[in-house]
Amino acid sequence: HVSGTLVNYLMHHCNDFSGIGNVLRPGIVHRIDKDTSGVIVVAKTNEAHQDLSVQFKKHSVKRQYQTLVWGIPTKEYGIVNAPLVRHPIRRKDITVLDNYAVNKEKGTNKARRAVTHWRVLEKFTFASLLACRLETGRTHQIRVHLKSIGHPIIGDQKYGRSSQKILSDLPPGLIKLISNFCRQALHAQQLGFKHPFSGEWHEFESKIPKDFQTLLTELQKFNSD
Repeated sequence: HVSGTLVNYLMHHCNDFSGIGNVLRPGIVHRIDKDTSGVIVVAKTNEAHQDLSVQFKKHSVKRQYQTLVWGIPTKEYGIVNAPLVRHPIRRKDITVLDNYAVNKEKGTNKARRAVTHWRVLEKFTFASLLACRLETGRTHQIRVHLKSIGHPIIGDQKYGRSSQKILSDLPPGLIKLISNFCRQALHAQQLGFKHPFSGEWHEFESKIPKDFQTLLTELQKFNSD
């Protein structure tokens, strides 16, 4: 997109911002998936950008998400340690390595190490609220990992479409709310890192947005009825 982006806003807000890092994405140290809400850190100087990039590369940054998923895990917490690769047919999609063979000869589908720690925060009749901590930060990592263990994210049009049977058993109001939830219910809640210059540890938190909170509240109401 050439307009209406975070970069557009940043360049308007900071007059000397255009030379920081990548020309197309100045100041952007890391990214979160489209339609995923939450906190993101942006560098205002090249020195800060370089330092933060190293922290992300070393996986020393704390990144925690909250997400609503279909189903209830049998355990209270767990780890998904599954390398990710590009889908061999749908090239914009990601999948776990176990699902498809890697083309080693041509090197067209290089697997990347991916580790997600998850724990259950709240259980509902047909869904769960999870906290997910990223040990690595790969494209679509949480979404693909949770799908791989049988708990895709509610609202995820790419990886988490619900079965019609689940929806058919719900009251009309809740069916409408879930059907109209047009993004993955995934929120980057916490982000922690060392300040590039002082070395002090800082943590930042983003409150759950209104649409996510509305869905969560309705699930809680349905659970108590």
